[in-house]
Formats: sequence, C-alpha cells, structure tokens
Amino acid sequence: MKARGGRVFRNNYPSGWVRSSFWRWQRERWEQGLVFQRVAAVPDSSVAPDLDFILSNRSVPALTWLGHSSFLVQCGGLNVLTDPMLSARASPFAFLGPRRFLPPAIAVADLPRIDAVLVSHDHYDHLDAASVRGLARQAGGPPRYLVPLGLAAWFRRRGMTTVEEFDWWHGTTLDGVRFTLTPVQHWSARGLRDRNHSLWGGWRIDAPGTSVFFAGDTGYSRDFADIRDRLGPVDYALLPIGAYEPRWFMRVMHLDPDDAVQVHRDLEARTSFAMHWGTFKLTDEPLDEPPRRLARALAAAGVPADRFRLVKCGATERLR
Repeated sequence: MKARGGRVFRNNYPSGWVRSSFWRWQRERWEQGLVFQRVAAVPDSSVAPDLDFILSNRSVPALTWLGHSSFLVQCGGLNVLTDPMLSARASPFAFLGPRRFLPPAIAVADLPRIDAVLVSHDHYDHLDAASVRGLARQAGGPPRYLVPLGLAAWFRRRGMTTVEEFDWWHGTTLDGVRFTLTPVQHWSARGLRDRNHSLWGGWRIDAPGTSVFFAGDTGYSRDFADIRDRLGPVDYALLPIGAYEPRWFMRVMHLDPDDAVQVHRDLEARTSFAMHWGTFKLTDEPLDEPPRRLARALAAAGVPADRFRLVKCGATERLR
C-alpha cells in the first residue's frame, strides 16, 4: 500500500530497517576482507534441461528452475516465467556488478513460447531488461507481463505494451488460470532516486488442480500467514533460501533457510522448492552454504526433506 502523500510504498509490518545499515555492512565487509574474496561456482548444481518435454508440454503441471528466481512454471496449459533474469550480470552495466556463477538453464531464445511473465519487484537480479526484451520478440507475439503497481511505465518506456500492474490481493485470470499479487516484506529501487516508488510482492497461481506460490524476494513476516488465511493452503511454494548474511542486516529483506522453512509451514505448502541461491554472490555467506543450512533447518523443524526440495538448475519437476 502507498504511504501518505502517495510517494512511496511500505510493508505491512514494521521491520526496523534503516538505510544507513547498508554502509555499516560495507564497512564490515571491507574490514573482514570479504570485498576481494574469491568465489567459485557450486559444483554439480545444474543438469541439461529436458527440452523435448519442456517445448512440447501443455498438459502436465511442471516447473523448471532456470537459476536464481527464474522458474518456468507450466500449468493450466500456460507457460509462465517468474522474475526474468537470464543475463550474465545483475546490473545496469554489462561490465560491472554481480556476475552469474550458475548459467541460465535455458536461453531466452530457446524457451517455449511464454504466455505470462510474473515480476515480483524491480531489483536487477529479478528484472532484467535484456531478458524481457528478448521475450517481447518471441514467435507468436509478446507475453503478458504481470507486475506490481508502479512498474508498468518501465515496460512501456521500452516498447512493451502487454503489461498490467496490480496492487496486493489483486490480479487477473488468463485462460482459466488465476494470478494474484500478494504482500511480502521487501523494497524496490533501480536507481538512486526511486526507492519504493514501485510495489513488490509474491504471486499466487491457481490453475485447475494445481496451485503455486512464488515468493519473489522477501524477509520473514506475518504476510505468509495472511496469504494462507486469505487464499488457502498452497500445493507448491517456490521459496528463496540464499543471500542472508550478515543476518543483522539481511533478515528484514531476505529469508535464511530457517525462515524459509517457517514460511513453508505458514503457507501450509504441500511441497516447497528452493531458489535464490548459488547463482549470484550477493551477500556474505558462501554460495554453497544455503543447501546445508536448509538440511539442518528441516531436521530441526521436523519437516521431511522431501517436503522442501532442492532442485538442480535445469531440472524439471512434474507436479502431481
């Protein structure tokens, strides 16, 4: 919802975050020698995608992790792409900014025709201009871009007119599949002067026989219990587990594995799938740490490992 005066958006639940914390974090990183730390890709974290199945599938509910927060969700006869980020850097510059350690499982040009693109917010690691422009050129015409309030103008300035923006708890129905934007705890900005000028959120997909929740980027809050109470338990949840250290700073905006397990429980998800790890080095924890932390968090919470799963980049999970 908008703050008084209509200038910026705010979270539902106060977090205590202050902007100056970013510079404290950067100072700590410099003092600890983390700024120049060498980073290696996570081994054995990807597989070749089953393109024959993916390109022909219009009947089997399935999801394929493309890396970071980008999933191809196939349900209700639609091909849906979440948070399109399939470029080499999460940055406005091709030569500077967080670089990709896990290549995208499928290039934009090799995807099946995408019917709808769901955008959670405008950060560069979730909304990539080159990726959405590539999708706009796909055979058969551009997809429908479903975005939070305040983001439609960004697309239209780039010549993409098949865009619709929504407030929390609002959405649209495409060919019998319902898409609803939900509140989560985060923030938005692509430049120095547009902080929280557009909204952020998660997306609930309700297709015949299958429901999916895509969390986007979020810290832990009571929003997830609200989502369950308002929309009901979900079959499948796509939840972030990485980019969480240092916890004193990141906890208000990014889940860690313990928080992600609690979100899984709050949503009463039948099965959750991990995302937002192993692709970009955005924070202080090692790229390969989130899966180990997730295993410990599941054991501590008494949640079976098959209820919150790690999938390799490129792997397709058929949803039953």
